[in-house]
Amino acid sequence: MAEARFAVASSRAADPRSAVDEVAGTLRAGLGEATPTLLLAFLSPSHAEAAEVVSERLRASLGPAHLLGTTAGGVVAGGREIEDDPALSVWAASLPGTEVRTLRYHPPSESGLADPSTLAAAGLWPAPPASAEAMVVLADPFTTPAAPLLEWLDERRPAMVVTGALASGAGEPGGNRLLIDDAVEDSGAVAVAIGGVRVRTLVSQGCRPVGQGFTVTRARMTLLEELGGSPALTRLREVYADASPEDRERLGAGVHLGVVIDEYREDFGHGDFLIRSVLGSPEGSTAILVDEQVEVGQTVQFHVRDADSADEDLRSLLADAASAGRPRAALLFTCNGRGTGLFDLPDHDAGLVHETLGGPALAGMLAAGEIGPVGSQTFLHGFTASMLLIDGLREDDGSGPGRSG
Repeated sequence: MAEARFAVASSRAADPRSAVDEVAGTLRAGLGEATPTLLLAFLSPSHAEAAEVVSERLRASLGPAHLLGTTAGGVVAGGREIEDDPALSVWAASLPGTEVRTLRYHPPSESGLADPSTLAAAGLWPAPPASAEAMVVLADPFTTPAAPLLEWLDERRPAMVVTGALASGAGEPGGNRLLIDDAVEDSGAVAVAIGGVRVRTLVSQGCRPVGQGFTVTRARMTLLEELGGSPALTRLREVYADASPEDRERLGAGVHLGVVIDEYREDFGHGDFLIRSVLGSPEGSTAILVDEQVEVGQTVQFHVRDADSADEDLRSLLADAASAGRPRAALLFTCNGRGTGLFDLPDHDAGLVHETLGGPALAGMLAAGEIGPVGSQTFLHGFTASMLLIDGLREDDGSGPGRSG
């Protein structure tokens, strides 16, 4: 029986043609006689204008059945994160006997529609195949309604795990590039759905709770007005007053809110919260503004995030993942607000993944937003590290995809 094969290669060559030639040679050696079923390419902004050249040259050199890719402010290759230099990172997989399908998701503006839900209702968003175990989504943040797309995917394929990222290679609309097979786009989203593989996911939100949990007793949309019957701002001040000096400093640097995903649990711990940012308090108000709609009756708890918390959270999740077995390959989508901007040393996230998981074929990007599941739902995150771990081809063992984190 044919086996899956994976390989990763990268180049820091400033010339895109030279970069592709260097990468292609390494990938051919890594794959041996196998022809790649899928290539995932991550390009630095310096290669954006040559994205068509990169796509054409990769396809001509390696002959993949499918190609997906995007521009990114930084790329991951093995245990390295290349943040500032010109870079090309390509992940290759030979997946015999699997179903792999690429999909293009047009933004509402291209169809003359303002509401993304209308796109889905009109059948303009393609549904992934029913056999898909996993899906990787790469989206332009300026033109893609990512949250409605992810919600729709969860509704259509609840058993499928979805990971991916928002392109981070440009600061304005039209600057990013999205590669899908023989086409290069500058808007919308591209994706690949894969069936017949054994996968796991991991989402490290990098936060730690402080204080106690509260029930939301009054809220309007993203305005959190009361927690446990008291003004939300009063509750936050109480948490601050009771916190350690170190946590007071962290709260002063930025407050986050953990929203419980599964209210049916009696106790809430690691992995039970969806982390969202507290944006402040309107002038003259005792409410606080959150970047996510919060409902009355939900349980929430304030959180802090710093380099130590992010490091501890990722190490813990990776240790659990390693105990379940070493993956053959991995894709890492880590926030562009992490990297050397958060940690003292370079390559923090990629290095930990590479070392802890035993050196899987690892590639990915530093993103403007990370996609991954928490509980049974898929969300768009910030400041996270979201991973897809691939253990190999699916055997007829009756098991399904796994979610963790």
